[in-house]
Amino acid sequence: MPSFPWKRTVLVVVAASLSACAVVPPLLVGGAVVGGGLVATDRRTAGIQLEDQGIEFRAAARVRELATLGQVSVNSFNRVVLLTGEVPSATERSRAEEAVAKVENVRGVVNELVVAGNSSLSSRSADAVLAAKVKATLVDAKDVSANAFKVVAERRVVYLMGRVTPREAERGSELASRVSGVERVVKVFETISEADLAAENAAVKPGSQAPAPVGTAAPMTPAAPASPAPR
Repeated sequence: MPSFPWKRTVLVVVAASLSACAVVPPLLVGGAVVGGGLVATDRRTAGIQLEDQGIEFRAAARVRELATLGQVSVNSFNRVVLLTGEVPSATERSRAEEAVAKVENVRGVVNELVVAGNSSLSSRSADAVLAAKVKATLVDAKDVSANAFKVVAERRVVYLMGRVTPREAERGSELASRVSGVERVVKVFETISEADLAAENAAVKPGSQAPAPVGTAAPMTPAAPASPAPR
């Protein structure tokens, strides 16, 4: 996988979707995701939020064209696409990543597809509940901005996306890892400094949108396992 200018590490969390079709292999756009709608306090501009939605649909169409028998979820944040779910072989895993990387305006792909049988409907339903629990935990916390996080859950692994400071990345991951049912948390963040965030907040008036990202994200680092989540 090529390297991209955002920070990616591992901790603990969830993602999944509800989709089925008798003929066409299931392809999930968004997966079990919370925090993916247009939000005024989102740190992306309204234009980028709409672009991410368009990327998800275009990427989903590309994967569908592969006629994979797997179950693929597509999520985009700030034009970085996260692929989760199951595929029948390593070849199909690579083909899916290559197809999505060619979608217009995609600047990077984080491929978290696993070679395994498709998860069950009950498993995907449980993931949807888990994603909601994680988001609710972030909302209840007073020291992070919940709208800065996009939560995706798959097979009891939680993926956290967003444009956050290092402190927010660590705190959000810690909170998610403590949610009952979470087995692992994976951070797929673009990090910005506290100074940059403060400058952006000062420049944005109520009801307006934050400026577009200016390349202040930390470089990608190899994923590292986190401590098991408390039960």
